[in-house]
Amino acid sequence: MQESTSASLTARIDDYDEIRRVVQLYMNGVAKGDVSKLKEAFHGDARMFGGFLRTRYDVPIVELFRMAESMPADTGNYRGRILSVSQTGDVAVAAMAEDGFWGTVSFVDYFLLTRIDGKWKITCKTFAHTGGEPPKRRLTPLNS
Repeated sequence: MQESTSASLTARIDDYDEIRRVVQLYMNGVAKGDVSKLKEAFHGDARMFGGFLRTRYDVPIVELFRMAESMPADTGNYRGRILSVSQTGDVAVAAMAEDGFWGTVSFVDYFLLTRIDGKWKITCKTFAHTGGEPPKRRLTPLNS
């Protein structure tokens, strides 16, 4: 019995580490506008939902890629922190906080992840704007 318990614990730790790695790919990708990291983190059919300055963003994830590439989050003081990870089998949810996005903007993000063909992928990003001023450069609505 001890051997199967140990194997089970190892598998759970490995999953946790991999889920965190995928969310970290998001953070690194959005911070620097690195679309290759974002593509590695997200499933191709993923979507993003949320609101920023009275505008809804209910869009395919490729719109996030375009925004990150044209306006990377890190303008000098971006920080992201994973707040929690919860997993059941092949699904997980991760919560993270972002501060200093485009200078002063803060968000709380929730990521739904799914293990597909043995790999963890973000299938949905939902976010809430929690503070800060938008960048001086005008944002183009993602869903226009």
